[in-house]
Amino acid sequence: MQYLLQLLISGLAIGAIYGLIAMGFAVIYKSTGLVNFAQGEMTMITAYIAWTISTTVSGNVFVVAVGAILAAVVLGLVIERLVMRPMLGEPVFATVMVTIGLAVILRSAINFIWDAYPHGLELGMGRGIVHLGGIGVRTGQLAVIATLLLLLVAIWAFFRYSKVGVAMRAVAADDRTALLMGISATRVHALAWAASSVIAGIGGVFFALSYDLSPAMFQLGLKAFPATILGGLDAVLGSGLGGLLIGITENLAGGYLGSGMKEVAGFAMIIVVLMVRPFGIFGERDIERV
Repeated sequence: MQYLLQLLISGLAIGAIYGLIAMGFAVIYKSTGLVNFAQGEMTMITAYIAWTISTTVSGNVFVVAVGAILAAVVLGLVIERLVMRPMLGEPVFATVMVTIGLAVILRSAINFIWDAYPHGLELGMGRGIVHLGGIGVRTGQLAVIATLLLLLVAIWAFFRYSKVGVAMRAVAADDRTALLMGISATRVHALAWAASSVIAGIGGVFFALSYDLSPAMFQLGLKAFPATILGGLDAVLGSGLGGLLIGITENLAGGYLGSGMKEVAGFAMIIVVLMVRPFGIFGERDIERV
């Protein structure tokens, strides 16, 4: 029983990281109709910036957190303004290929700016062990689960009650009508890229805090993408919950069926789900139009 609980808790922790990155995918898709295949690389860049701040400026957790969030905002805005905005109105395939090219550039930038060696993000917290019912759990794992849950509530309230959230929903539903109503689609797109970068970057920082920082971190984007598909590309909250489901499924498969099954369990899960609900568990049917 303890083994099962250990698998569930660690699955929830890594699933929460997947969920944060998956929410980043969904925020951009919901606002622009675009799948950003550079999401994992943007996550990795933010984590490396957090590590740089901790080793060269200050190891204070609040300084690192604020610096990483600001860096993620700037990264998202720069990418939207210099790379994605010129692609407005272009075919979806061409725009997606641009994000793939961007992913390769950002991945290569890690070796140019930093190095190819693994590093630990040491902030004096996150790696401590607490015992819950005889099960050892890292404080960073508990923190990332709590962060995901808080963000799910905050984003739900943002889209439902704030004017900016309503504007983003309007642009996602019909950008031309939103434009006639005085809503700037370009501003909404810029906000979406900044928000996506921050949310996914938080997931990357938590991963580096609990595990290790390395150029292989871009694979988090590949692991999180099934969570987005599972929850629904247009469902931000569903993507977060999808991350938890993928994390638990991977851990249970790896624990009981063998480590090799851990890598394919998430993709096998989305194949089964999409055969029943092609638009994801929480997605809307009109997602099939893209």
